[in-house]
Amino acid sequence: MSKIGRSLLVLLVIVVCAMLLYPTIRWYFFVPDDVKDLAAGSNENIRDWARGQASREIQDLRAMLQSGRDQGIPDDYNYLISYAEDERRERNMDMPESWDIYSLLSSFASEDDLFMVIESHYRDEIMDAKRLSGNVLQLGLDLRGGMSVVLEADTDSFEAQHGYRPSGAELSSLIADDIEILTSRIDQFGVTEPDIRQQGAEQILIEVPGEVDPERVDSFLMSRGSLTFHLVDSELTARVNRDYMGSRAKAFRSDGSIIIPDYIPAGRELLGYYTEDEYGIDELREFVVIHSDVALDGTHLESARMERNPQNNQPVVNFRLDSEGGKIFYDLTSQHVGEQLSVVMDGKVKSVAVINSAISQDVQLAGSFSEDEAQSLAVALRTSSLPIDLAIVSQQGVGASLGSDAVSVALKAILFGLFLIVFFMIIYYGPAGFIADFALLMNFYMMIAVLSALHFTLTLSSVAGLVLTLGMAIDANVIIYERMKEEIAAGKTPYETVKLGFGHAFWTIMDSNVTTIIAAVVLSVLGSSTVKGFANTLAVGIVCSLFTSLFVSHLLFDFFVKEESIKGVGLSWRRRGI
Repeated sequence: MSKIGRSLLVLLVIVVCAMLLYPTIRWYFFVPDDVKDLAAGSNENIRDWARGQASREIQDLRAMLQSGRDQGIPDDYNYLISYAEDERRERNMDMPESWDIYSLLSSFASEDDLFMVIESHYRDEIMDAKRLSGNVLQLGLDLRGGMSVVLEADTDSFEAQHGYRPSGAELSSLIADDIEILTSRIDQFGVTEPDIRQQGAEQILIEVPGEVDPERVDSFLMSRGSLTFHLVDSELTARVNRDYMGSRAKAFRSDGSIIIPDYIPAGRELLGYYTEDEYGIDELREFVVIHSDVALDGTHLESARMERNPQNNQPVVNFRLDSEGGKIFYDLTSQHVGEQLSVVMDGKVKSVAVINSAISQDVQLAGSFSEDEAQSLAVALRTSSLPIDLAIVSQQGVGASLGSDAVSVALKAILFGLFLIVFFMIIYYGPAGFIADFALLMNFYMMIAVLSALHFTLTLSSVAGLVLTLGMAIDANVIIYERMKEEIAAGKTPYETVKLGFGHAFWTIMDSNVTTIIAAVVLSVLGSSTVKGFANTLAVGIVCSLFTSLFVSHLLFDFFVKEESIKGVGLSWRRRGI
């Protein structure tokens, strides 16, 4: 490849690495801390926060309108102008010559439309940050604090319940179902999104970042969930929806909780009926007033699955109750034919159905479900129990302050190691040391970019692999430079010295690095999660160092040493050139 071609390739690598690094740089340096904190919360917490912001801002706008129709729009609310312009275009309304509070608010068909616009504005901002956080170089629990929990499938309990011990594919399927259920509980328990994955044949590893309440995590992991069935007060439900659905700002407090009207009597509860929105989280569909008395407890639920009605091919949710639950449900449905029954999951209505006839153990929920909604409801129903019980094997916590100290130590280790290597190469190899140092910095830059693109989780063991890789990366340049010195001693010209130095050192460098990569792959496949982090970082670093030492360094030498040259680049401060 020509020198120009190689230069363009290196430039392309630099640009691609910059693109890969952009999300990480943006997240850690340009996203405000308060936005990071909100993005670290559950999707439901983000929704509630955005709803609270919308309620507060509408109250402020309403107060400003009452104090003067021609009042100017404060800077904090200028973002609404673009939404108002879109609304006016859709409704074929004229644009105002200048925007004021009245022209802004009159652009929206109803206060509820404005509420949804403001809520969406704030929620989109945090959800964008949340998506960004999932595409960056992550910090492990030992660097940012949190809790690590290892759960093990209780095969003895399963054998006692079912009469046989699961193994092989069935055990893997049961654990996969457990992981699905634990994941579905994230929003319901308001826990910052954990990393949940299978470890080995019978274990599940859960890592919950940030400040964590151990008791709340135990509840999140081991609780059977709160699943209940309640009769619906249809009359009060209709009244609440007439009052609230036209203006949701009146329905919520600043913290996102529902304001209970005075006419809701004792023995009744006001809840929201939620379905999944485009963000994959629960979105308010309407309000439902239920009887406080529990008609049926979810502990009687044995199974739930999404199927299709053979008559119209519509998605339905079928679930089965145990014998005791079937008797209770039969008595309930036979006495309340024609009334509505709601399924309540952790304080949220998941489904409302009319009781058409007495039902025993096998129950079918049908309605205007999409396939995704029916599948989500089936999962929600199943979260009241786990297919196979889990036992906590270990539970370890790392404080945020300890994590902060670990980050500081890790950064110092990287920077100090990098400084020592750079300093040594310049002192020992003179001008040629600058080329080796540039290749080393290029190697470090490429490593961070690749790890960022892989959404790698950086732990202390990974930092150790990073520092070790920097030391090994410079070793290739040392081998090349020492080979060059041998060629100089043999009387070779500067051009021949560079060509033969890189050529003869190539296989030596490849042999040593390939064997190290093999060891890293073995550690990655067979090692624990901590060892995997070290091995993966080491493997990425070796690949990057091969490119920078054999390709980038060679290119830089070719710029300074041409075939007709009589001078080269000094390999020490005592020699003038190679």
